[in-house]
Amino acid sequence: HCLLNSTGLFHDGKFTFFTEVPKSKCEEAVKVAIEVGYRHIDGAYLYENEKEVGRAIQEKIADGTVKRENIFYTGKLWSTFNAPEMVSSALEKSLKSLQFDYIDLYIIHTPLSLKSGDDLFPVDGNGKLIFDNVDLCATWEAMEACKDAGLVKSIGVSNFNRRQLEMILNKPGLKYKPVCNQVECHPYLNQRKLLEFCKSKNIVLVAFSALGSHRDERWVDQSSPLLLEDPILNALAKKYNQSPALVALRYQLQRGVVVLAKSFTRKHIEDNFKVFDFQLTEEDMKAIDSLNQNLRYDSFLDHPEYPFADDY
Repeated sequence: HCLLNSTGLFHDGKFTFFTEVPKSKCEEAVKVAIEVGYRHIDGAYLYENEKEVGRAIQEKIADGTVKRENIFYTGKLWSTFNAPEMVSSALEKSLKSLQFDYIDLYIIHTPLSLKSGDDLFPVDGNGKLIFDNVDLCATWEAMEACKDAGLVKSIGVSNFNRRQLEMILNKPGLKYKPVCNQVECHPYLNQRKLLEFCKSKNIVLVAFSALGSHRDERWVDQSSPLLLEDPILNALAKKYNQSPALVALRYQLQRGVVVLAKSFTRKHIEDNFKVFDFQLTEEDMKAIDSLNQNLRYDSFLDHPEYPFADDY
C-alpha cells in the first residue's frame, strides 16, 4: 500500500503542507512489494508520486516479474477535480504519470469538494480552504463515463457515509454502483454499522489507517491511545506468536474488509504478508470488536459535505 509521500493536514479549516516520505523511497518500496508478492497498490493523484509508482511498476513488468494485468492499481479523483467537467482530464493526468492505458479502480477521494483547478489545496488570503459546492451525483456520472470509455475497470468512493452512498445508489439513471467505499477503519473505529450497510448493498469496505495513525502532533491528539499498544491486541499477538499489527490486519480480513497497510521497509512489507498464515477464533474476534470507541484519528473539516457528523 504505497500511501502518502506528501500530503497536508487540515486543522481549524486551515491547511498545513508537509512532506512525509521521499518519492525515491516510494518507488523502491513499490518494487520491493511487487517482488514480495503484493499485487494491489493503492495510490492517488494527491500523493504526487504516481510517476514514481508507475516507473516502479513498469520496471517490474519489463524484467518479467509481473504483467500489467497482474497489478491492481487504485487511483483517486482529488477534491479539486470533483466538478464533472474536470473528472476525465484528472484521470488522464494520472494515466499519463503512471504510463497506464487504464486504471483498475478509480474512486472519488472525498465528498469534500474544493475550488476547481490545479492547486491541490486552494486557500484564501487567510489561509482558509476554498470549498466548492458540487453535485456528487454529477461527479458520479462523469466517473461512469470514464468506465464506459474503458479508461477504468471499476469505480468507487472514499470517505462517504451511508447518506452519501445512498444518494449515489438512489440516483435516477444509475449505470454503475460504487464497488467500494474506502474509509478509516481499525479496532478503535471498527465501522460496524457502515460495514453492515455496505455488505447489504454488495459494496466492499476498504480500510485505511488500519493500524491507527502516525501521530503528527499538529493534528493528532497526543492523549489519544496508541492502537498497537492496546493490551488486548498485544495479548492476542503473544497467543498467536504474531505482531499486534498483524492481529489488527487479520481482524479486518476475517470481517470481509479489504485492508491497506502502508510500509516502506522490506521487513515490514514481508511481515505484513504473513497475515494469511493464521486465523483468529470467533472469541478473539469478539474481543477485538469490544475495543471499538469510535476514535477517528483522521479528521476533516467544517465542510457542507462533511461525512462524519452522521452516525455512520
